[in-house]
Amino acid sequence: MARNDALQGSLDLLVLKILSRRPRQHGYAIMAAIANTSGDVLRAEEGSLYPALHRMEEAGWIRAEWIKKDTGRRTRIYELTSAGKKQLGVEESRWQSLSLAINRVLREV
Repeated sequence: MARNDALQGSLDLLVLKILSRRPRQHGYAIMAAIANTSGDVLRAEEGSLYPALHRMEEAGWIRAEWIKKDTGRRTRIYELTSAGKKQLGVEESRWQSLSLAINRVLREV
């Protein structure tokens, strides 16, 4: 399985979880956190992460803000909203149900 395929259906969960633990992260930091925390098994590419961040912002799960760094460059940072915290609970519950179902199939077949 390609590393990017492993992320299908779980990117929202991973982004929301990372932002719940590390508020006010920029996109590259989120990508790095996914890769580092998963031991480089999971990789979120820019082409999937940034559309997902935009979609989650539109849904009200995260908020974004432009900040100016010490270098003078602007960067967009993301943080979880209260709606995002609720959605994280939904996503975690979904993932647990899916994981249990997959484990049952693996044990039974």
